[in-house]
Amino acid sequence: MRVRIWRSLKATGCATLRDGVYILPSNAASASELWAIERAIQQGGADAHMLVLKARDEVQEKTFLGLFDRSEPYADFAQTLKETRKALKSTEEADLRKSLRALDQQYRAIRATDFFPGKAAAAAAAGLETLRAEIEQRLSPGEPMAASGSIERRQRESFQGRTWATRKRPWVDRLATGWLIQRFVDSSPRFVWLADPGKRPKGALGFDFDGATFTHVGDKVTFEVVAHTFGLEEDPGIRRLGELVHYIDVGGIPVDEAAGIETIVRGLQAQHDKDDALLAASLPLFDTLYAAMKERQ
Repeated sequence: MRVRIWRSLKATGCATLRDGVYILPSNAASASELWAIERAIQQGGADAHMLVLKARDEVQEKTFLGLFDRSEPYADFAQTLKETRKALKSTEEADLRKSLRALDQQYRAIRATDFFPGKAAAAAAAGLETLRAEIEQRLSPGEPMAASGSIERRQRESFQGRTWATRKRPWVDRLATGWLIQRFVDSSPRFVWLADPGKRPKGALGFDFDGATFTHVGDKVTFEVVAHTFGLEEDPGIRRLGELVHYIDVGGIPVDEAAGIETIVRGLQAQHDKDDALLAASLPLFDTLYAAMKERQ
């Protein structure tokens, strides 16, 4: 029980005043867990006492705040960012994406217990986003920058038999968006794959590039934007599939299936030189994912 309690305390991000005495800000998301730990200790036949207190003066307050200094883990994070950026040009795509996911998880772990974020937290967030943009620029030239503003609702009836244009050699967001368009929006779409997004055919609806009709907006990737535009986000399968696409494309909350889907999509790209064939081959993949995620409880 001692080991279990110690691990539980460590997970809350609490600081140690002395052996057996731990402190945590009352507004921390994990603060309520201390009450559960107290009950667990008492149920195990030992003594535990939760105290709610305030620092008696500014000196003590400063001492308490100093116990939650996260400069060391942020420094380690910054060093990892530096090493990843240094090896950017020589690292394979799979390893780069794996490193980016690991960095994202490392940052989130630090922030989860950084109860008093300051300049170090802001610098870490900015550094991670800069690296993400550099990686996407290398792996997917032309990756769109997120636009600001709201997402306009539209009726599917006005988007039938249209030409849809996006960047060639589509990755997960563009493939999933193509699937979403074909299965839920336009019953007879035609897709055009652009070497230069600035030269899309007249009348074509662009997606997933800067200036496109449908592209990243705020914290949403193109798949999520199209789903929201046509009122599809209430479908649990589409919503969960959007979470998967979002994580693979720009990071965020980890999704268990991500690494496997990346591997499959890379295999499909290796099998199909023509983008029409690549999209056609990916449709059964997203059909299967949609069915599985719609059924998941």
